[in-house]
Amino acid sequence: MRIVSSQWSGVSKSLFHIALCTGFFALSSVADAQQPAKVPRIGFLSATSHSTIAARTEAFRQGLLELGYAEGKSIVIEWRYAEGKADRLRELAAELVHLKVEAIVTAGPTATRPAKEATKTIPIVMGFDSDPVGSGVVYSLARPGGNITGLSTLAPELSGKQLELLKEIVPKLSRVAVFGTSTRLGNAQAFREIELAAGALKVKLQYLDILDPKDIETAFRAAGKESADAVLTLSSAILDSHRTQVADLAAKSRLPAIYPQTEYMDAGGLMFYGPSITDSFRRAATYVDKILKGAKPTELPVEQPTKFELVINLKAAKQIGLTIPPNVLVRADQVIK
Repeated sequence: MRIVSSQWSGVSKSLFHIALCTGFFALSSVADAQQPAKVPRIGFLSATSHSTIAARTEAFRQGLLELGYAEGKSIVIEWRYAEGKADRLRELAAELVHLKVEAIVTAGPTATRPAKEATKTIPIVMGFDSDPVGSGVVYSLARPGGNITGLSTLAPELSGKQLELLKEIVPKLSRVAVFGTSTRLGNAQAFREIELAAGALKVKLQYLDILDPKDIETAFRAAGKESADAVLTLSSAILDSHRTQVADLAAKSRLPAIYPQTEYMDAGGLMFYGPSITDSFRRAATYVDKILKGAKPTELPVEQPTKFELVINLKAAKQIGLTIPPNVLVRADQVIK
């Protein structure tokens, strides 16, 4: 009996040991299954304010949502806005790097450069850039190199087309005031393109540099003094942040104006023609998705614009006593009445 008892005792101990190990394994498996998946954290860096680019950020959010990323649930977005103060961008970019975000989305070329200076390893996705190759941000559109990729709004014919549209709505156009910020990357090239178009259209240009918000009123006074027939506004963090003031002063000066961003139309602007920036920000979400899934910026070519929009505000036209020709109206993607 003792021998049998000893044998069964050994078997019992073995079974108990197996059961114990199985239990630990099961508990471990349950614990692993209950571990929450890591929620990715990305940064968003803008030179302007939230209200200035609300439509773009909403397009970006929507793009992420379509890919399965719900802010606050399956992705965390660290929003940083310089509120039109470009000198704050380096500090804000450093904050995002310190947070060890997995990618940084920049809301324009003014924000991309400080982000590039802040990190050589964290992937950077450009929401848009007017000339990323010319400004040295990327090596080429097909092979960006480094840690930056994203969307470009580079379209060589764009500035010329904007000037042509001004000529169509103001047939006697002879002098145009060009508002821009010389320190903004891509500004110089845009002005060169306008000069080429102006030569063909026999239009004289008056370039007015906006380096501070107080320069806006000064620029309109200067345009009036030189008898400008219209205003062409280049992309600028300062002008974009004060677009309502710009549109109001254009109306008070009775100057037809064409703008670089659709947001100017919401502020009462007369006309917009250019790439769809909101579409670019929606597309930026696809870059973030690919990067979070392991793609490297060098593997993702920079996209050029494929969608252009013409928006005309008839309320603004009426305010300055301007009649928009039917052949221009019929080409508009949107007419504000």
